[in-house]
Amino acid sequence: MTTDATPKYRAPDFRPDISVSAPTTETHDGLHFWQFMIAGSIAGCTEHLAMFPVDTLKTRMQALGGAGPARPTGVHQALTSILKLEGPAVLYRGIGAMGLGAGPAHAVYFSVYETCKEYLSGGDPNNSVAHAVSGVCATVTSDAVLTPMDVVKQRLQLKSSPYKGVVDCVRRVMVEEGVGAFYVSYRTTVVMNAPFTAVHFATYEAAKRGLVGVADPETASDERLVVHATAGAVAGALAAAVTTPLDVVKTQLQCQGVCGCERYSSSSIGYVIQRIVKKDGYGGLMRGWIPRMLFHAPAAAICWSTYEASKTFFHKLNDNSNSLDN
Repeated sequence: MTTDATPKYRAPDFRPDISVSAPTTETHDGLHFWQFMIAGSIAGCTEHLAMFPVDTLKTRMQALGGAGPARPTGVHQALTSILKLEGPAVLYRGIGAMGLGAGPAHAVYFSVYETCKEYLSGGDPNNSVAHAVSGVCATVTSDAVLTPMDVVKQRLQLKSSPYKGVVDCVRRVMVEEGVGAFYVSYRTTVVMNAPFTAVHFATYEAAKRGLVGVADPETASDERLVVHATAGAVAGALAAAVTTPLDVVKTQLQCQGVCGCERYSSSSIGYVIQRIVKKDGYGGLMRGWIPRMLFHAPAAAICWSTYEASKTFFHKLNDNSNSLDN
């Protein structure tokens, strides 16, 4: 009974005092709102920038589809073609756009996730439904921030991209296609990322609990980073595999009409899927699934371990501040 009373007692004190001081007891949610945003921003930037070359490879494989017999059909062929014909530097083209978008988007992402989880879980750390719903809320809001820069990033990643850089791409898209072009894939992105995030967060929390449960209590603190990284990798890989078809649709919409990519008369998910299946068969919906998994497994491991490490830093900072105040 006492374990049930503790979260109920702590939660009301946590919300009103969040702008004044951090709780004296170190808990998973015992941080200021701005600390969640900074931790998430650091984690998101680290994740995307570290894995950017793999993301470029995935974009190349998904964008052109069946647009010609010379198109590389596998990860090795695509990577070899890029390195041989364009050089390794092209794998980082568009990284500036991702740097501009990832920080703010992940700041929103994690802060919304933590806030929703605090309200929905009722103090129960094993509430997978609350974790999944919180993840969906987080991705809907963060996608609104990231999608415009994701459009710019993917267009710069294409082979023989006509844009000189981030600024030139933004300017030309606005002039030639209008502001709406930056959000043409937003609906698809949300439809994709909602199940992605639900699977991701629920799997991450479940895997983390399972790994902590089998860890040696005497070395649990030393294994914490490994636990977060492993749980994140499992969650990222599973979520990536499940949502690959929608990611293909998103890439097609964002890159349409550029560098030989097909232009669609409708941004409807069903319409784009029909066009892809007609042109490339059902296998076309799984294009790039290997580099997508190769991206999200380590990216999630990097993101979650960085995020949890940042939170631990802020917890200690808050504890030291409280000690000095007392």
